Amino acid sequence: MQILLIQTAFIGDVILATALIEKIKQKYPNSTIDFLLRKGNESLLEAHPHLRETIIWDKKGGKWRNLWRLAQRIRQTKYDLVINVQRFASSGLLTAFSGGKVKVGFAKNPFSRFFHKRYPHAIGDGTHETARNQQLIADLTDALPARPRLYPQPKHHEELKKLGTMPANYICIAPTSVWFTKQWAEEKWVDFLLKVPAHYTVYVLGAPSDTEVCARIIEKSKASPATVQSWAGKLSLLASALLMKGAKMNYVNDSAPLHLATAMNAPTCAIFCSTVPAFGYTPLADVAHIVEIESPLACRPCGLHGYRACPEKHFRCAMDIDIEKLLKLLV
Repeated sequence: MQILLIQTAFIGDVILATALIEKIKQKYPNSTIDFLLRKGNESLLEAHPHLRETIIWDKKGGKWRNLWRLAQRIRQTKYDLVINVQRFASSGLLTAFSGGKVKVGFAKNPFSRFFHKRYPHAIGDGTHETARNQQLIADLTDALPARPRLYPQPKHHEELKKLGTMPANYICIAPTSVWFTKQWAEEKWVDFLLKVPAHYTVYVLGAPSDTEVCARIIEKSKASPATVQSWAGKLSLLASALLMKGAKMNYVNDSAPLHLATAMNAPTCAIFCSTVPAFGYTPLADVAHIVEIESPLACRPCGLHGYRACPEKHFRCAMDIDIEKLLKLLV
């Protein structure tokens, strides 16, 4: 059975979709799976043991021309099953014209009328995204979702070694997000670093675009370079995932690093500011904690994805979070 999985959204969405790979391989070990994703996310699935091929869609260099070329290529493969985890029109169009014997996806997709099977995607009732995705293959497997999983390679271990020997006790923090209102406030991270017990080393993680913010947080905390180090922009995604796996705790926002931790079953403390756990993007690790404000706010949640600034100008969903809730997880 040849299967194509399509998830052309962002890093966290791709990570969560890997749960489908795991589930299919559990039930159909001889199946052949390809994964279509957007250019820039392919390193997540590098040398993945359960994938035949990672197919890359370049959305920037001639988006629609490249989409047409992909459609032609996919039709030639003659997939038995095409699973579209994405809900936007472009991936729906690709699915509709894929030539797959069976095409499944979410009813929200504008082209879902051309799918053989389509399923609801309801956000806000507490159902986890992996469970929503599992609907797409439930009749092939069962209704119980697998966990997302990533597979760092030896070169990612070597990547970490180049940065030095890991201490016995360390934690990771990933203080940024694409959306301002989904990230804990800078001053709160500074306060947290000032109170982390001295026997912990802290590694600050982020993308190359996060280096300035991470450096600023460390500078304001006046932490010793031996105690708090920024590795933002220095590690690949899979090397970052490996680092998180060995941490005593990973402090993350409702953002991609949360799902990196989940995929490595790494201890996680997820901080929810403008978004809420009921959306279904909570951590799934064996050791997982959620921190949010205690009192309800009439303005929260203010949206599914967050904003560039707090619409109400007070950002209480972040500022009112008690730092002691994070610190008590460290022993």
